[in-house]
Amino acid sequence: QVQLVESGGGLVQAGGSLRLSCAASGGTFSGYSMGWFRQAPGKERDLVAAIMWIGASSYYLDSVKGRFSISRDNAKKTVSLQMNNLTPEDTAVYYCAASRKVLLQRENECDYWGQGTQVTVSS
Repeated sequence: QVQLVESGGGLVQAGGSLRLSCAASGGTFSGYSMGWFRQAPGKERDLVAAIMWIGASSYYLDSVKGRFSISRDNAKKTVSLQMNNLTPEDTAVYYCAASRKVLLQRENECDYWGQGTQVTVSS
C-alpha cells in the first residue's frame, strides 16, 4: 500500500509561483507513473500533469503548458509540480496520484491518491 502526502499549497497572488511536492511511502515507488490532478469548486477533477516512471515523457493540460513543470526523484520517492505565472483560474485543490499505467491519463487509472492541498490564487 502506497501513501501519498502532498505539501506546498497556499495562497499566492496572480503572477506568483508555488511548488507542490508529493512524498510516497509505505510501498514501492518503482514502476508507477505519477500525476497531479486539480479540482475547483463545482467542477470536475482534471489531470494537470503526469510523468512516466522513467521521466522520459510527460503530459500537461493545455492551459498550464509553459507555466507548470512536473518532475520526479525516484531515489527520494517524490514528485513535484512547479507552478509559475499563476492565475486565479488555477485555484483548486491539487491531488497527487500514482498509477501502474506507463503514463496515467485519467482518474480511473490511478491506484493511489493523496489527500490534496489547496492552492488559492488571488487577483
